[in-house]
Amino acid sequence: MAYRQILEALERAIPNSAVWVVSTFPRGATQVVQPAKVSHSLLKGYTKEYHKDDRATWQSIRQGKPLTEGDLWDGISGFEASRYYREMLVPSEICHVAAAPLASPIFPGYPGSVHVYRNSELGPFSSGELTQLGRFAKQIDQAVEAQRITRQGRVPSVLTWIRRPPARLFVFDSHLKPLFGEAGLATLEDRVRDQMMRHAKTALSRVSGEGYSNDRICLPDARGDLWIFRAVAYGKYPGLTDGSAIFYAMQPDCREWATLRPADVAADAEMSRMVPAMQFMYKEYGRGPTLNEIAEVVKLSPFHFHRRFTEVFGITPKHFLLECQIHAAKTHMALGDKTLVEIANSCGFAHQSHFTSRFKQASGLTPTGWRKLLDDVRGR
Repeated sequence: MAYRQILEALERAIPNSAVWVVSTFPRGATQVVQPAKVSHSLLKGYTKEYHKDDRATWQSIRQGKPLTEGDLWDGISGFEASRYYREMLVPSEICHVAAAPLASPIFPGYPGSVHVYRNSELGPFSSGELTQLGRFAKQIDQAVEAQRITRQGRVPSVLTWIRRPPARLFVFDSHLKPLFGEAGLATLEDRVRDQMMRHAKTALSRVSGEGYSNDRICLPDARGDLWIFRAVAYGKYPGLTDGSAIFYAMQPDCREWATLRPADVAADAEMSRMVPAMQFMYKEYGRGPTLNEIAEVVKLSPFHFHRRFTEVFGITPKHFLLECQIHAAKTHMALGDKTLVEIANSCGFAHQSHFTSRFKQASGLTPTGWRKLLDDVRGR
């Protein structure tokens, strides 16, 4: 997306040692996505460990305004005592940070933040510079939204089954108190919300200390339709709370994943490398490409490709390919332009019974049941 020119202008306007764009992500973590020149050691440390300590992103999002290190960490002493400062920033000679919230740097419903870092020579940020940073954040939001509209185009009217709440990320502490996304919870159906709470209670009871769990869960609503989440529990998550936390990340549909481009996540070379494989599956789902074929797109062995793809995106290649096939099948059923046998053949399924079983696995309903549900939604 159109980051480069805005970030270059920001760097000229506000003296800095580094500028980052960080986004929440569907795998249940924050991710540095821009610019391409982030040092490998900083990025590796952040991705592997220090994202859990990133109060800069979370506090700027939660408070909805640009903040400096004293605001972000409840005072300078809190900032200097944090692991984020001591173990990640100090080795890079960084001692000041300012952050401003971003609406959705990569995916709708997944907010983020633009960070500006400074060394001791450049000194703290002024109130005027914070105001400037807020203006640049708004420019990024506008550019990203314009680019998203260009890529997706007008959503076809037949896609009436796609229901997405404005917020797609929900976070709870060890007492099941919402830490993030509280307003968005009201947009979820009671049954989905109740199942989420039961899962959270069980998942949080299994993690402690530096423990971690990662599940893909399918929660049926009252109509039988499935809502897919990545549920990630952390024994400790200092970026948001003193104790444990669990994230529920509603997964983007395949059309949204397919708008992703390598340049959107330029800071992470490995994630950028995997994007063409996702685009290949979205384009070739109809013939059911094998794991070997997909891995060849990014020149990796099937084993290493499967492992890395799953780690960087939070979804397996198998699940993504199935999502593409099911999405196409639903579109054909909504259009009414093919029989179930024709849909099975055109969407890459071996035969109609295979299509029916995989469709029910992915959506919670048989194709016939889902088509009836769609008719009810349309008021027929």
